[in-house]
Amino acid sequence: MSAETRAGLDLLVFAAHPDDAEIGMGGTIVKAVRSGQRVGMIDLTYAEMSSNGDVETRQREAAEASETLGLAVRENLGLPDRGLAAVPEQLDKLVEAIRRHRPRVVFAPFGVDRHPDHVLCSRMAEEAVFNAKLRRYLPSLPAWSAEQLVFYFINDVHAPQLVVDISDVQERKMQALRAYRSQFEPAGSQADWVATPLTQGYLENVAARDRLFGAPHKVAFAEGFIPKGPVKLERF
Repeated sequence: MSAETRAGLDLLVFAAHPDDAEIGMGGTIVKAVRSGQRVGMIDLTYAEMSSNGDVETRQREAAEASETLGLAVRENLGLPDRGLAAVPEQLDKLVEAIRRHRPRVVFAPFGVDRHPDHVLCSRMAEEAVFNAKLRRYLPSLPAWSAEQLVFYFINDVHAPQLVVDISDVQERKMQALRAYRSQFEPAGSQADWVATPLTQGYLENVAARDRLFGAPHKVAFAEGFIPKGPVKLERF
């Protein structure tokens, strides 16, 4: 079914915080957009508990990153940072987003990660994808069945089951990530910011992981994914 027939998004990416999806699959997003697909992103929280930066700064940075990636849609559900929970009042917001945007494929963080919010986002997205197809669940919006749920990596390195060659768009991905200056390159005196894993060469680590995923396939950079369930291919 074409995007025009569905009148929705091709890809919908859930992230716990602004910058999560850019880290894990920024290159894949750029490639999808350049191929003519419509890509949207849903941030669950405003990352108000982040050690550096503030909500207003993060939103400006997210807008800059969105323009760099070429997103058709970016929304924030305003759920509590460090207060995510797979409860109906929060899950229903994800279900509603899926039904409004009618994506062909949904992406979410992989469920093993050092940050608990990434783990919860993974679980919540998985439940929301399931609930969204139940016609008696929140019947005020028509049910929608995404064709595939796929998990991307944020902080950790796991063996991918799928990789996407992003060699030709790697610099665009890094440009989107550099928009989050408050997180990766905090300025000013030490009194204005604190050292975190993100300020310790994190972007170099992201690029190194992309190289690691690309190396077995003889490409310069790649992003790794784990799909939920089998992936249908027309041919190899």
